[in-house]
Amino acid sequence: MPSSDTSGRTPERLTRAARIHGTHKVAVGEFELPEIGPDELLLRVVSSSMCLSTYKAMSLGSDHKRVPDTISSEPVITGHEFAGVLEEVGDELADRFSVGQSVAILPTMGLPSGYSPGYSYPYFGGDATYCIVPAIAVEKGCVLPYDDGYYANGSLAEPMSCIIGAFRSNYHTEPLVWEHHMGLKPGGRLALLGAGGAMGIGALDYALHGPFTPSVVVAVDVDAERLERLRTLFPAEEAARRGCRLEIVDASGRDPVEALRAISPDGFDDVVVFAAIKQLVEAGDAVLAHDGCLNFFAGPTDKTFSASLNLYNIHYESTHLVGTSGGSRSDMEESLELSASGAINPSRMVTHVGGLDAVPDALSDLPTFTGGKILIYPHVDMDLTAIADFEALGQEDPRFARLAEICAEHHHIWNQAAEEYALGAFAAGRNP
Repeated sequence: MPSSDTSGRTPERLTRAARIHGTHKVAVGEFELPEIGPDELLLRVVSSSMCLSTYKAMSLGSDHKRVPDTISSEPVITGHEFAGVLEEVGDELADRFSVGQSVAILPTMGLPSGYSPGYSYPYFGGDATYCIVPAIAVEKGCVLPYDDGYYANGSLAEPMSCIIGAFRSNYHTEPLVWEHHMGLKPGGRLALLGAGGAMGIGALDYALHGPFTPSVVVAVDVDAERLERLRTLFPAEEAARRGCRLEIVDASGRDPVEALRAISPDGFDDVVVFAAIKQLVEAGDAVLAHDGCLNFFAGPTDKTFSASLNLYNIHYESTHLVGTSGGSRSDMEESLELSASGAINPSRMVTHVGGLDAVPDALSDLPTFTGGKILIYPHVDMDLTAIADFEALGQEDPRFARLAEICAEHHHIWNQAAEEYALGAFAAGRNP
């Protein structure tokens, strides 16, 4: 039997969740959770960030390798980037976890083909008010306690862990030594292609403030609004003070290879591609320096997606190709540590926030969505709202006016004070 709640609170059994019922079928509904087992945890989800991977699961339904065949009768909860508070702890876990403890969830439980929260479980996922963490997630070390008090950091630690894992999977070699030196080349030249989206922002943050200290970082995109946001978030002067030359490049109407070669004629030691675009992958390959490593980070939906690579350079210039998906526990722990210390700020990725009811439409629109990360707070009533729109909405709703003030104090970036205010002022069932 599960342990009793020593805090005096009654563990919730009724949950609201966004669930995949079939191909392109996601709906929010209310249902009863079963009692947890002695080796399980009951989690009150506080924040959940949205990923394009969830759109892929929704659009493919049971054809997705992580989505079971039974979703029409047993729908699965969406959301795999989430954090919250433990409401109940099974007896067998009482020596490891406690009621009221804040935890983030690592979803990479069974790669390369195993089930994961947000794809595979009827009771385990982030887009829910409450969910059950099964024994397998505990056994695999996928429940990470943390105590910085900011739940968005817990949610965003998952996408940041993917970036950290990607940077650490790149490798370089020495002639005739036959060893791989893992990670970005220290003091090297780094190009981030298709970097205007949320993951590009996170990668730029980690590149500038993480452990690898590249000497040159170039971020390339074709969207003027996204490029301007990059320039605002990461001033070149700030990077220069850290000994790094930062260039934000608009490649619209330009040959990206020529633009990149103009900055670094000898090419780049590391290139990361954030969009599944054939021409972008080929451009990344074309600008690799000797012993350069190309990381295809983007996850295509087309199983036949391919691009041409220069095999002559692979042989004679020792260029390499890698691809990664997900992050490890150590990658996620690094993200939590760096964000708690203020070294990185994953909230730079966030452009929109909303409540649980916003999930179905937001998921459906993700392929054409031009903003950054979407943060979902399952216990608030809020339409999906851009941070940039808070001030205008505040003319009619004083709660948005206050959110606008809080974010303005943090350079218009989502933050812990804004999260705490939203959780109170927009609490589900509470009128303005």
